[in-house]
Amino acid sequence: MTGRDSALTAAMIRMVDTLVVDYDPVELTQELVDTSVELLPIDAAGLLLADRNGELQVFASTSEETRLLELLQVESAAGPCLQAYRTGEQVLVEDLGEGMQRWPAFAERAGLEGFRGVCALPLRLRNDRLGALNLFTARAGVLGPDDVRIGQTLADFATIGILHARILADSMVVNDQLGIALNSRVVIEQAKGMLAERAQLDMDSAFQLLRKYARDTNRRMADVSRGLVERADELEVILNHRLRK
Repeated sequence: MTGRDSALTAAMIRMVDTLVVDYDPVELTQELVDTSVELLPIDAAGLLLADRNGELQVFASTSEETRLLELLQVESAAGPCLQAYRTGEQVLVEDLGEGMQRWPAFAERAGLEGFRGVCALPLRLRNDRLGALNLFTARAGVLGPDDVRIGQTLADFATIGILHARILADSMVVNDQLGIALNSRVVIEQAKGMLAERAQLDMDSAFQLLRKYARDTNRRMADVSRGLVERADELEVILNHRLRK
């Protein structure tokens, strides 16, 4: 087994844990984007997930810059990730300079953030399309066929995880769960902003602090975030926890 095969196996085990311990779409999708950066020669990743109305929402990202890039695609209704979601097909753009005519706003903003290549992979199973995973590279022409295959495998795994939960439980329950998860993501963004302002951190560091505290205390990020937004003392607890670690 190669080093990357071993890493892929370890990543799959971590993602399985997010399914069997306590199913949480927020943790599953964040694990997916983090694992993508860990296993593939990419510099950032983001994920869009459709809500119950079929509208895409920014659900996970490895950096604040990537989150804003995903948000730009949603607001402009254009970009490789939206195309992958709408068609259910992979969209590989080796050099974003070539994508200027297709998605000028996205290509320009991606260039300003230092990205030259992007690969959008659909989260889909047969006719069900849940969203799409975006892989960003700082250099053009980085991703080869094996990289795309592994990326699609990770995206397929997340898709099956979400759809399998729909089979095990009532589909409406899972739809509600996804809706709750999307709302949870909004609360996480609010909590992240509060932490960043209070502790004078950038948004990425604030997110990592929030996530670490949730893991150290065996709580969901959404629950920690909600507590932080609703109670001022939770913010102090998190900051004190950071000082003790």
